[in-house]
Amino acid sequence: MLGGNSILDDFKNAWNRPNNSPAQLIIINVVVYLFLALLYLVSRIGGFEAFFAVVYDQFSIPPSMAEFLTRPWTLITYGFAHSLSDIFHIIFNMLVFYWFSKLILEFLGNKKVIAIYVLGVLAGAAAYLLVYNTIPFYQEQIGNLSGMVGASAAVFAIVVAAAVFMPNYTFFLLFLGPVRIKYIAAFYVILSLLGSAGGNAGGNIAHLGGALIGWLYISQLRKGTDIGAWIIGTIDWVKSFFVSQPKIKVTHKAEKSTTRKSTSRGTVRSAGADSPDQAEIDAILDKISQSGYDSLTKEEKQKLFNASK
Repeated sequence: MLGGNSILDDFKNAWNRPNNSPAQLIIINVVVYLFLALLYLVSRIGGFEAFFAVVYDQFSIPPSMAEFLTRPWTLITYGFAHSLSDIFHIIFNMLVFYWFSKLILEFLGNKKVIAIYVLGVLAGAAAYLLVYNTIPFYQEQIGNLSGMVGASAAVFAIVVAAAVFMPNYTFFLLFLGPVRIKYIAAFYVILSLLGSAGGNAGGNIAHLGGALIGWLYISQLRKGTDIGAWIIGTIDWVKSFFVSQPKIKVTHKAEKSTTRKSTSRGTVRSAGADSPDQAEIDAILDKISQSGYDSLTKEEKQKLFNASK
């Protein structure tokens, strides 16, 4: 198991253990689901279902651009809510997300999981709104739709990102045995493509938007560009208002120049500064793409791990 931790440990210590975003995101999804499910139950019994409908609308992104502009926050909130009529919607999403996000967590770090998830939510919403407000075939169906909920676009972003990052990594699937994750990702993308004109057309279009951003994220990361950095920056900025900063104690000491030493052969890094540069990371990622993670040497795996911190 990746990281050597059990699933139970991940959730028991979700908020106490650092670098545990997969468990935290799953808990947020489950809490939102239980909140809406209990509110629905109470509203049915109490006879105020109209109130529940108003609350549920705050988590459901509408297909009409005009209606979306009246509640733009659904661009994000829809990605943390799920259908109440099908419990397997949230179960399947969270299971797949957990398995694939652990790969991203292990090799790219905690913040990358969060960034890809949020980018997947945004990309899924953008694809959904774009299609239903520009293509006549879908515009004709807007009147029959109440909106969209679900983390599926974020899950697809995570799945495709993991598959692009290490395509030959293998999962052991029930009845099928070992399967490389690039084939799992391709299967789900093709399935969504074929379903993009069916009964759940909007959901499948959002899946494709999430898949596209997952591929784009890793492709750009290999070139040294983190297109999700602004998300982490925004989250850190918001957190700064709620987390007290430690007081800085100023002392005056003579500094020792230990960071770099110049020699006739060039500039040499000091001992302990063993973080690989971007060129080395790009070369390692290319090797993973071509031959899989298992083809890396012990030294290359260590460099990748250091870079993910």
